[in-house]
Amino acid sequence: MSKQSGVSYTKVDAGYFEKRGLRRYAGVWSLWALGVGAVISGHFSGWNLGLANGWGSMLIATIIIAVMYLGLIYSIAEMAPAMPHTGAAYSFARSAMGPWGGFLTGLSENVEYVITPAVIVFFIGSYMSSIFGTPDALQPLWWIGFYVVFVGLNIIGVELSFRVTLVVTLLALACLVVFWFSALPHIDFSRWAMNVASDGSALPEGGGPFLPMGLKGVLAALPFAVWLFLAIEQLPLAAEESVDPKRDMPKGIIAGMFTLIVSAFMIVWLNPSLPGVGSHALGSSGEPLLDGFKAIYGDDIAKLLSLVAVLGLIASFHTIIFAKGRQIYSLSRAGYFLPWLSITHGGRKTPHVAMVMGSVTALAIMFGLWFGFGAEKGGALIGGTLLNMAVFGAMFSYFMQALSFILLRQKMPDIDRPYRSPLGVGGAALTMLIAVVTLYYQLTGDPAYTRGVLWVALWFGVCIVYFALVGRHRLILSPEEEFALAQREKTGA
Repeated sequence: MSKQSGVSYTKVDAGYFEKRGLRRYAGVWSLWALGVGAVISGHFSGWNLGLANGWGSMLIATIIIAVMYLGLIYSIAEMAPAMPHTGAAYSFARSAMGPWGGFLTGLSENVEYVITPAVIVFFIGSYMSSIFGTPDALQPLWWIGFYVVFVGLNIIGVELSFRVTLVVTLLALACLVVFWFSALPHIDFSRWAMNVASDGSALPEGGGPFLPMGLKGVLAALPFAVWLFLAIEQLPLAAEESVDPKRDMPKGIIAGMFTLIVSAFMIVWLNPSLPGVGSHALGSSGEPLLDGFKAIYGDDIAKLLSLVAVLGLIASFHTIIFAKGRQIYSLSRAGYFLPWLSITHGGRKTPHVAMVMGSVTALAIMFGLWFGFGAEKGGALIGGTLLNMAVFGAMFSYFMQALSFILLRQKMPDIDRPYRSPLGVGGAALTMLIAVVTLYYQLTGDPAYTRGVLWVALWFGVCIVYFALVGRHRLILSPEEEFALAQREKTGA
């Protein structure tokens, strides 16, 4: 056992890593699909709640959040090929800020990736109950069924996992493209998109102000604009399953980001502009894309259209389960979490233990809320509090990743960087600023979110105590740790 920087490293034999091997498969398009697929459900629902503050507020909020993500994505595009490890966010922060920085960043990302699929599968269950007419009380069976199927697909092998990701992502994008072209002949932007008054009421004839609630409305819409891009940052978690991460990782993540920018602005423009839909109604809708399709094609094919909407949810559900497995795997392989969580399947080389345990944890939280508070109240908690808990984890990890980028530029200027961010330190600093502002307005604007933050804070507290007393004395020299220690010795940082 050796000691470095207040932590202790346990020596392991070659067999430890033989039980934790991954298989390389992904190319540029597989990586692109992983990034886009993780986000695409946010273009089907969730973003639209920001329209309650007016269409102009939502547009400006979307521009601001897109700038935040561009700063983040270009920073990641530089760091990921320089540190092509499965740890991703944890790996960047570990090299820049030491074990504690790596642990806190990894912990915040873990909250995001464990809870986000739970939120998505809750909405999938709601759609499926509506389509097949099953009682609301049986929704948990839909959750279990979808977890079993998609965790199973991810366990079978990385090849199948990426193929499914590519197919469902392309199908989800195809649904959106069909919607765009179907909507164009029908839109009446001034009449419907601009139908929110300054007091939040509907304007029957439209023609309302661009910013009905002023700057406050823009700030209030920021958290909802996040859903148009949330989880694109997961792509570097596939670094050790990428054929050539130094070449393909920047191409995949940048292409994914610009795909999402086009899709985001098309949906923000077209969905509220349809007759009978409008910004005011969409501001409280749980199924905005389905509402848009109904406005174009009528209610007679509502069930078919609901299945279309489910495709977008499935795309994100499947890909974030992939990310969750790799994220837990990387932290446990290095000893930050319990090491047995990082064991991979003997023949298929997939982190099956991490995916199963992460999914069981998410289901336990969902069942606790569902049966502890009743179906109706549990649903509200899952759709509100848990969703915002995931956003809190994301915003904290974005701040830490952007900070890591800045510190790595300062502390390790000479490491091999196959790609350099054109936005540089300024882009990363802007990402940090926007993340903090978004976090502040979530804390002050949504009582359910404050409750969620308290639960996240409690979880952070438990994990920090564990790491301080136990975890930091049992770290293992994984690739992320070896890279960080080697660079520290070179630079003295």
